[in-house]
Formats: sequence, structure tokens, C-alpha cells
Amino acid sequence: MDVGFHQAAIRFGLGPRLGETPPADVLAWLDAQTHGPGPSLPPPEGRDIPFTVADGFLAWRADDRNPPQPGQMWAVMQLFRAEQAAWMRHLAASPEPFRDRMTSFWLNHFSVASRAGFGVSSVMGPFLREAIRPHVAGRFANMLEAVAHMPAMLFYLDQVGSVGPNSAVGRRSGRGLNENLAREILELHSVSPAGGYSQADVTSFARLMTGWGVERHSPPFGTVFRAGQHEPGAKVLLGQEFPEGPAAFAAALRFLGNHPATYRHLALRLVRHFVADDPPPHCVAQLETVLRDSEGDLGAVSRALIRLPEAWASPLSKFRAPIDYVVALHRAAGGQDGAHMRDAVGSLGQPLWNPPQPNGWPDELAAWCTPEPLMQRLDYAHELAGRFARLDPMLVLETALGPLARAETLEAARRAGSQRDALSLIFACPEMQRR
Repeated sequence: MDVGFHQAAIRFGLGPRLGETPPADVLAWLDAQTHGPGPSLPPPEGRDIPFTVADGFLAWRADDRNPPQPGQMWAVMQLFRAEQAAWMRHLAASPEPFRDRMTSFWLNHFSVASRAGFGVSSVMGPFLREAIRPHVAGRFANMLEAVAHMPAMLFYLDQVGSVGPNSAVGRRSGRGLNENLAREILELHSVSPAGGYSQADVTSFARLMTGWGVERHSPPFGTVFRAGQHEPGAKVLLGQEFPEGPAAFAAALRFLGNHPATYRHLALRLVRHFVADDPPPHCVAQLETVLRDSEGDLGAVSRALIRLPEAWASPLSKFRAPIDYVVALHRAAGGQDGAHMRDAVGSLGQPLWNPPQPNGWPDELAAWCTPEPLMQRLDYAHELAGRFARLDPMLVLETALGPLARAETLEAARRAGSQRDALSLIFACPEMQRR
């Protein structure tokens, strides 16, 4: 297995950084990023500590009391944009890019979208820092439980409006179930349709999780259980019975998080993201086995993933989504302007933390490699080259691609009429579009 640094940094990371020293042992470098929670993410610029759920809800309350005048920005959106810029700046400079790619992968697996409103925008940072990031090398069931209890997810999939029809509140108000969160946990987050769940399971799961909602108006800000909205009685999910009460939600999530069908679903998604658009079945089977034998240990499956020969066999075979592309360019050029990067990925068709559907952004070439988006990338490559026109193009090329650069790209960069032209060619070349 040829485990070259550039191939590792591009396939499993975010692209090499200008000025970084390649590790002597690439596999050991990747392995080291698959243990523990990792370093804390930096707070937004100008702050000493990260925003909390309470900070987000207080900003929302401030907007409720004093809506901004025309031309002014909502307080929640100021907070949200600061969180976005901080995350992009972190990706541009991160010394642990495999951990960060895994963080992005799981964030997409558990997609929430700012288009749903302030219920997501106000607390997106805590969703990333508290529900996703600490668990990328831990147990999947723990991540699933953390995600499903976060305000961002409860707002995004309308769990805050779900009421048990036979609960005290339901009988009094006539309000009923909202099945969105139950359906998406089953369909997207855990067992998938291949797990064989039925509509009866969706409804039963929705009844089981009634009572769980969000308090945003007063302390304690965040997720709460309201017994008056909880559907009484035991519920059955995929043949497993769960008793009435608040503890059933966590128990059901642990059951789903460790279900064999969930392990198959996660293995398929991991192989599609890291190996090939059409996942080789034997690779999926290997990762499924690791998940099953380790009881959903995501650190263990990450270490197994980087040891799949197929993950190294075809360098630059996966097409970069816009976020991957923008981050790779900035790492190669030493850029760390998080606000610019945030705006750039939006202009290229992948607005940060705002996927169009709960299934997140696609992982296949066909979703991104179409004429108009490619022309937008060419325009962006030229614009970005102007920002870094003083850099040595050959140093940038060596950083970004090393031995993976084609001879045609090397020759074109050498023959370019200016440093900006050379950088434009490097940023736009076919190799830079892939990982």
C-alpha cells in the first residue's frame, strides 16, 4: 500500500497546508486523529469562549423584542455568520484534517438547515461542538442520542410541535403527533429503509418521543421533557417494547444506534464518501463487520477505513464538493479568511449549514460536475488567484498536489504569463477538482 502524504491529506483530510511538514508515518498520523474528542474548536473571532445554546436563544429573544431596521442584520444571523466563519477558518488551518473531515461527514449525515429558521440558526454552533465533534471517534449510538436531543434537530424536524394525542395537553388542545423526526431518524440516521421498518414503527416512535421539546424563552434554555405532552403507554419499535416515560427516547436511540441495519447503512455511506461513488460491496462488508464487532466504535471504523486498499487505489477519483474545493484552495495558499470562505461556498452552490433536504449534500460526482457550476469554479479560481498573486505558483502547486500533479498542469503553470495566471490554472486544473 502506497500511503503517500498528498494522497492521504487529499482523500482523508482537507488538502495539504502551505508550510506544513509531512509526517514520517502517514498511517500513524491518520490514526492519531481517531482517538478521543480531539482539541476544542476555536470560538468565533472576537470572543474568548464559544456561543452556547443560551446565547443563541437570548439573541433570538432580542430579535423578537426589537426587530432590526431595514438594512440591519438580525442578531441571530450575526451570531450564525460568526459561527460559520469560525468553522471555515478552523478548517483552513486545522492540523487534524482527518478528524475534521469526519466531523463534516457526520454533520452532513445528521443534516439540519438554517433555512428552517432561527430554531436552527441560533444554535447551530452548539450542535456542531456538542453533539457531533465529541463523538467522531466514539460510539455511534452516543452521537445519535446527543444529536436527537439537541435543540437544532428538534426544531428542524418539528419535534417541538409534536404532542401525544392521548396526553393531557393533547386531549385538552386537540393537537397531535408530528412524525418528521421519527421518520428521519429511521430513514436517514439509523437503520435506513433496508432495515425493514414500517409506517407503524414511525408512528410508534413518534409517540415514544412525545414530550421532548425546547425551552427558549427562559432558563434552563435548551432541551426539556414536558410530561403533559407525552403519549401514555408502552410503545413497540421494530419488535422491541419501550415503557412510557422520558427514558424511553434514549433507550430507543441506543437500540437503533446499535442495530445491524444501522451498521450496514453507515458502512455504505462511509465507503461512498471516502472510496467510490459506487461503493465496492466487499469494502462495505468490511466496515460493517468492524462496526458490529466494536459495537459502533467510530474511531475503530475510521482506522479500518484508512486500511482499505481500495481507499488508496485510485487517487483523485472522488469529485470535490464546493466546500471541499474552497477549503483545499485556501489551505494550499495559506489563506484563513473564514468569512470569505463562507461566502465563496455559498456562491458555488453549497451554502454552509443549509442543505436543501434532511438527507444532506450528495456525495456523487453527478451532483456537482455540471457545466454551470464548473464555470463558476473557473471564475472563482481566477478571483482567488488575485488574492494570492504574490505567492510562488510552483510552491502552491507542490503543496496542493505534489506528485499527483499532471505533467500538463506543471507545464501550463510554468508557461503562464503571470503569477496570477499560473495560480488560476493551478486552482482550476482537473486535479484540484478531485480528492
